[in-house]
Amino acid sequence: MAAAMARGWAMVEEGETPAAESMVFVDAGSGRAGELAKEIGGEAAASLGELRERSDVVVLAFKPKALDTAAAELGAGGFSLISVLAGVSTAALRDAFPDTDALRAMPNVAVEVRRGVICYVPGGGGIAEEREQILTGLLGRLGTLWAIDEDAIDAATAVMSCSPAYIALVAEALAHAGADAGLPHPVSHELVVDSLAGTAELLRERDPEALRQAVASPGGATEAGLEALAERHIEAAVHEAVRASLERMRR
Repeated sequence: MAAAMARGWAMVEEGETPAAESMVFVDAGSGRAGELAKEIGGEAAASLGELRERSDVVVLAFKPKALDTAAAELGAGGFSLISVLAGVSTAALRDAFPDTDALRAMPNVAVEVRRGVICYVPGGGGIAEEREQILTGLLGRLGTLWAIDEDAIDAATAVMSCSPAYIALVAEALAHAGADAGLPHPVSHELVVDSLAGTAELLRERDPEALRQAVASPGGATEAGLEALAERHIEAAVHEAVRASLERMRR
């Protein structure tokens, strides 16, 4: 997720000022920080301590169980935090970083192309309003912002942060099915991608049920396909996917 955010911030459209003067990355020894720095023109730091000294804003994007270790290495400093750690509350952030303004947020991977959905907890952890505006301004460069109460942020994460993987799975299955039916696979893939993009725009204007009814004329091909999906309990499977994601986050 950190790499997706960095790629989005590195994009500068004509007439825009860059989101940041520079970006600095650090990892736990995987080498990915250096690779990402080369890819988008940033720099790799040798430690979290070095990152602290070189940063105004630090994005926390690691396994939640490493929070205490990272807090000890980062220490206190003149920086603000954006945390994208699933399941880590603003209270936990405040305990780990008692003297630091921290914003709890959760983006989805579409931030990489600045079409992301980014949920955040407003006023979380006693963050100063001015600092929150700065941090949400940075996040707003990556897509659409949603202020979400903390007691609903896990549910939001299960829907918007996890769903690109589910939608990609459906897209992959549709493309393979089209190829099995005789289409060249690259053509089938592009047809699915463009159909998904158009459907997303339609869903801004139409209720999902109304859209299904508009496409599925009685006795037609789409109705037959929907019946096949219902027989395989696709709606129940989606509910189970969200439940499973929530359960994993809350462990």
